[in-house]
Amino acid sequence: MHIFVGQGNPGAKYAHNRHNIGFMVVDEIAKEYDFGPWRSKFQAEVCEGRIGDIRVVLLKPQTFYNETGRSARAAADFYKLSPEQVTVFHDEIDLAPGRLRVKRGGGHSGNNGIRSMIAHLGADIRRVRIGIGHPGDKARVMPYVLADLPKAEEAWVERLLAACARAAYYLLEGDDERFQTEVMRLAPAMKSDPRQNRP
Repeated sequence: MHIFVGQGNPGAKYAHNRHNIGFMVVDEIAKEYDFGPWRSKFQAEVCEGRIGDIRVVLLKPQTFYNETGRSARAAADFYKLSPEQVTVFHDEIDLAPGRLRVKRGGGHSGNNGIRSMIAHLGADIRRVRIGIGHPGDKARVMPYVLADLPKAEEAWVERLLAACARAAYYLLEGDDERFQTEVMRLAPAMKSDPRQNRP
């Protein structure tokens, strides 16, 4: 059994924000594998299903982004799962748009949602870091991540979400490198930044 946590903020006004790309991934997984209906539990929206023969719980914490660890810990405790059985999908400003990296261990790199996950579950959780790019100025980071993904970026976002869903089985097998390789094969990263029209 495994828990996939998407990071994001609850409510319609945040639904298409860059900060909510984690929610978008788990929504795509639910759709791809025809998971059961969403319900409220663990201060989150939750649904369950199977990928292959492995039972998976999808979690969209409704605690707001910076407190996602509380919800994830409640779910892990309920199902008696270890931190190694929890994967969190989140936006990453230190990766170019469309890039993806899988990470275990280490710090939170200033991401308060990951800070919360580490505080409640420890650093052994798997993190799927989805690049959204950096606005270029530290002072602009918050309005940038809380802005909607622009239409110019919709194509790569849709490809990447679909690729994450199709390759999710490799995460369940513990093959992080194969997952990352398969996602990049299905959704090759762009050669240039769509926001700036430059390499």
